[in-house]
Amino acid sequence: MIWLRRLLPLALGAIAALGFAPWDWWPLTMVGFAAWLFLVHQAGSLRAALGIGWLFGLGHFIVANLWIQQPFEFQDAMPSWLGYFAVILVAVYLAIFPMLAASLTWRLASPAAKGDPAPRIDLPFVLVAAAGWIATEYLRGTLFTGYPWDPLAASLVPTPLAMLAASIGTYALSGLVVLTSGCLLIAIGGRHRYPAIAILAAIALAPLAHHHQPRVGSTYVRIVQPNLAEEAKPTADYAEANFQALARLSGRPDPDHPRLILWPEGAIRFPVEDGYPRYVYDMLGSAQTARIRMASLLGDHDAILTGTQGMYFDKRTENMIAATNSIAVIGPDAQLHGRYDKAHLVPYGEYLPMRPVLEAIGLSRLVPGDVDFIPGPGPRTMVIPGFGKIGMLICYEVIFSGQVVDPAHRPDFIFNPSNDAWFGTLGPPAHLAQARLRAIEEGLSIVRATPTGISAIIDPDGDIRQSIPMGRAGAIEGPVMRGAPTLFSRLGNWMALIVSAILLICAIAIRRLAR
Repeated sequence: MIWLRRLLPLALGAIAALGFAPWDWWPLTMVGFAAWLFLVHQAGSLRAALGIGWLFGLGHFIVANLWIQQPFEFQDAMPSWLGYFAVILVAVYLAIFPMLAASLTWRLASPAAKGDPAPRIDLPFVLVAAAGWIATEYLRGTLFTGYPWDPLAASLVPTPLAMLAASIGTYALSGLVVLTSGCLLIAIGGRHRYPAIAILAAIALAPLAHHHQPRVGSTYVRIVQPNLAEEAKPTADYAEANFQALARLSGRPDPDHPRLILWPEGAIRFPVEDGYPRYVYDMLGSAQTARIRMASLLGDHDAILTGTQGMYFDKRTENMIAATNSIAVIGPDAQLHGRYDKAHLVPYGEYLPMRPVLEAIGLSRLVPGDVDFIPGPGPRTMVIPGFGKIGMLICYEVIFSGQVVDPAHRPDFIFNPSNDAWFGTLGPPAHLAQARLRAIEEGLSIVRATPTGISAIIDPDGDIRQSIPMGRAGAIEGPVMRGAPTLFSRLGNWMALIVSAILLICAIAIRRLAR
């Protein structure tokens, strides 16, 4: 029977994760969390609550992070089976956060914590649980550089409730998922049934107040998705084949529509900057030649935004010492007009933490190379004449709520090139869902370009206006919508603190009134 008690929260966590893309079975998320709240409420000790929370988190994050195994198939530095252990190890760590939420909720709001017999679950318990989840999910997204992949709010992206992120943000919206699940449980057979039903009605009607009509912007974009099969394991001629595919899909200049052509992360494998040691150009080709070839695709008022890499060298030895994952702006004059360097790098992907120690035991980066990437200064808005102010985010930078816009220079929209070929079949839909949350939060369109899918134009209300599915070469083009600043865009993750405080105050007030 002990193993059954342990299996139940593990299974509930896994079931709750099926609300995330690509499955989108969000009712199962509600069911899983409602049952988990009941188990935490009924726990007879703090130790039992800790175990229930950790096991739930273990099952939840194993399913939510199954995509982590797939990048191990696309490299040769380590055995691919190591990816399965990576999924489990990540889940072992991430499960700490639901464990903290469960233990805080039990300690602060469960009658069992005071030695009383456990009555039916009540509204204060659920309110504290929602506040605890907000706090611990925020910690997950920020502690040790943060890993906020698949916040609970992402399960709501297919529903109108996702629009609430425009006001309260992702972390507080995740708390509302817990609150909704708990109120459903109370409505079935708990205390404070009618207040719980009233809260459910208020949450269901809240999206009606968030409807807004984005206005058409002046920027006309063309997104290119080359879909080369060897993207994950490039062959010797990959750089040239990739360029040819990008060039074919970039279209022809149109005098009626100055085009901002968007290429994916890492699209260009040739250098585009001058000033490197001569041997770099001997091996990889001339930077001037690369820029001239790109400029030949442009009309007089066009520009290309492309993923590329910057390189840094030791001045004395001319050895390469660091690199950047970057976006470059190339104009019709074949000149480089700006560069953005990715700030939020992926551990074990773009740099190897504790490199001397881990290399000694045979571990390596998933992306081959002995030189680590270095971070840029953070979110930046780049002004491109004729196209306006454009925010830059590379790949998984888009999953960090409240950290995607330069607050002093709000952009007109955000460009988010990514290489989702590494994410297999499970990662790209989840990545896209989280980009939709950022669009809603900030009231900004997000334009994504990926080599193998899913490339998309996302409107400020989170709707996907155009997209290219996984595994298909193609291009999409059109104007980018502009939205108005949201409440969250002004207050950021202070909204998580505000909503948590409101939930706790309400829980205390209800308990005192009951006395």
